[in-house]
Amino acid sequence: MDKYSFLEISAFIGIFLVLILALFLLTVKTKYKLGNRLFAFFLIGNAVDACKFLIHHIPENFISLEAFRWSIVYLVPALFYLYVLSVCFSDFRLKTKHLLHAIPFVAYNLYLMSGIYFENTAMKLHFIKTMNQMPITHFFQFLFELLFQVYFIASFLVIRKSRTVYLENYTNPNVSVINALYKITILYYLLHFLVLLRWLISFTIGLGEVRVWIVTLDGFAFLFCTCWYLFTALNNPEFFRGVNSRLKPITEVVPKQKPSLLVAEEKNKQIEFLKDFMVEKEPYLDSSLTIQNLSEQVKMPVKDLSTLINLYMDKHFFDFVNEYRIEKAKEMLKDPLQKELTILEILYEVGFNSKSSFSTSFKKHTGKTPTDFRKNPN
Repeated sequence: MDKYSFLEISAFIGIFLVLILALFLLTVKTKYKLGNRLFAFFLIGNAVDACKFLIHHIPENFISLEAFRWSIVYLVPALFYLYVLSVCFSDFRLKTKHLLHAIPFVAYNLYLMSGIYFENTAMKLHFIKTMNQMPITHFFQFLFELLFQVYFIASFLVIRKSRTVYLENYTNPNVSVINALYKITILYYLLHFLVLLRWLISFTIGLGEVRVWIVTLDGFAFLFCTCWYLFTALNNPEFFRGVNSRLKPITEVVPKQKPSLLVAEEKNKQIEFLKDFMVEKEPYLDSSLTIQNLSEQVKMPVKDLSTLINLYMDKHFFDFVNEYRIEKAKEMLKDPLQKELTILEILYEVGFNSKSSFSTSFKKHTGKTPTDFRKNPN
C-alpha cells in the first residue's frame, strides 16, 4: 500500500466516523434534540465537503450533484453558530428569520445554475475548467472566508456572554460543557488555518505531497476534536443548563459607578441584611437556587440583587452562594457526630449536585480537598 492509498483510506475512515457520530446525534433520545440535530448537520456538512479528497473523477451524469456538493460548505459556519445558540440559550428555537443564514448557499447555487445545472455536458465541463478565472468565483471564495470569520467570532461572543450571565444568575459552578464548547470553537477556528495553508500551497506550489499531508492532518484533527467534544458533552449532560437569552450581563444593565456616601451606606446595609439572611435561612441548601429564587425570598428586585452581589460585593452569584455551602460543609466535616456521613452525602446536603463541582469549589475556598480537610480541619 503506497502512502496515497493510506491517505485515501484514512480520509474514508474519518468521513465514515463523522457520519456515524452525526447519525448517533440524530437518533439518540434526549431533551436536547435541537442542539444535537444542529451539530449533526454541522458534522454532515463537513463530511460532505471532505468527500472532495476521495473524488478523482466525476462521471458526466453526476457533475450537477458534485457542483451542489460544493455549495454545502456555505451552510457549515451558520450551522455551528446556531448550534452554539442552542447550547447557550435554553429558550432558543429555530424561527423563520434563521432562513436568512441560507442566503449565501442559495446565492452560490444560483451562480452554479447559470453555468452547470441547466447546461449540457460540454458547457458544464467548460464552465468548471474556467470558473477559477472568473471574478465571481473569487468573490464566493472570499465570501466563505468572511462568513467563517464572522460566524466563529459571533460564536465566541455568544459563549462569553452566556457564561457571564450563567455565573451571575445560577449557583451550579460546573460549566464543563460551556467550557468545552468554548475550547472546541477555538480548535475549529485554529483548524481553519490549516485550510488556509492548504489553499496557499495549492496556489503557490500546486497539488503536491505537502498539501496532501496537510489535508490528512486537518481531517484527523477535526475528527479527534469532535470526538473529544462529544465525549465531554454526553458525559456531562446537566452541567450547563443554558440561560435565558433575555438575560444580560449586569455590567450591561447597570454600569458600575463610584457610589456617593449615602448610596454606599445603603448598599452596606443591604449587604449585611443579605449576609444575615443567608446564615439564618440557609437558602443555599437548595441545589437549584437561582438569583430569581433568592430575590423572591429577600423581597428585592432581581436587578437590584444582582447589582448588589456582582458589582458592590464584586462576586459572581455562584461564588457568593457556594461560599456559604462550603462553610456549611466544613462544619459538617468537623462535626464528630456526622463522621458517618460520606463526602457524597455531605455535598448533596449543602446544595451541590456533583462531586467534581464540590471538590473544585471546596479546594478553591480552603486549599484542601474535602477528604484532607476531614482528616486535618485545622
